[in-house]
Amino acid sequence: MSETVPQSADMSGDQYSQTACTVTALGTGLVAVPFVLRLFEVSVAGIILLVGLPAMVGQWAIIRLGTPGPGLFFQHRVGVGQRPFRFVKFRTMFSDARERFPHLYAYRYSPDELLSLKFKSDDDPRVTPQGRWLRRLSIDELPNFWNVLTGEMALVGPRPEIPEMLPYYKGDMLEKFSVRPGVTGLAQISGRGRLGFYETVELDVLYVRNRSFLLDLRILLKTVAMIIIRDGAF
Repeated sequence: MSETVPQSADMSGDQYSQTACTVTALGTGLVAVPFVLRLFEVSVAGIILLVGLPAMVGQWAIIRLGTPGPGLFFQHRVGVGQRPFRFVKFRTMFSDARERFPHLYAYRYSPDELLSLKFKSDDDPRVTPQGRWLRRLSIDELPNFWNVLTGEMALVGPRPEIPEMLPYYKGDMLEKFSVRPGVTGLAQISGRGRLGFYETVELDVLYVRNRSFLLDLRILLKTVAMIIIRDGAF
């Protein structure tokens, strides 16, 4: 584990939520979010979407011209309370990847396979040339900020899981779903694509147990630095 939670940032989830809260609608349920945190999230997400709109339109055009298919990719992901929501990002894979490579979508793993499972690799055959470029620059996730505006995601939190992986979550691992998923998180500044499944979940649970506004700020700053040096992005 390359990043540990600093003691000065330790704060339990209960302490984190004892400030004035706003209730945000999340699909079929509601979650209480500290008002100041929600205001910060909406402000940051709104500014990024507004300022980045011209660049995102350009990225959309590059994707559309590069390979057949839509510029945006929508997928059901698992959010807080294991509730599904509609996740959006730029499409980085061939639109017919599931038909081309069905074995990569089976999501059936033995206990031994889970120990070494990594979802991202530098030579994933499903990724388009344009998508590979977007991933290396870490800009394929920019539409995630729309999910932040709608309240389905936070700026910082565990990355949203796909429903097919839920059966592999047992015991304490399920704590990951007690908070909203994030655009970035502790796992993303601790190895990103180099981490295995269990390593990622361990860091997600560590974040949930120690989350605080100060820790979120530190993760956001570290994320910016890692994007600049392209650490773990592929």
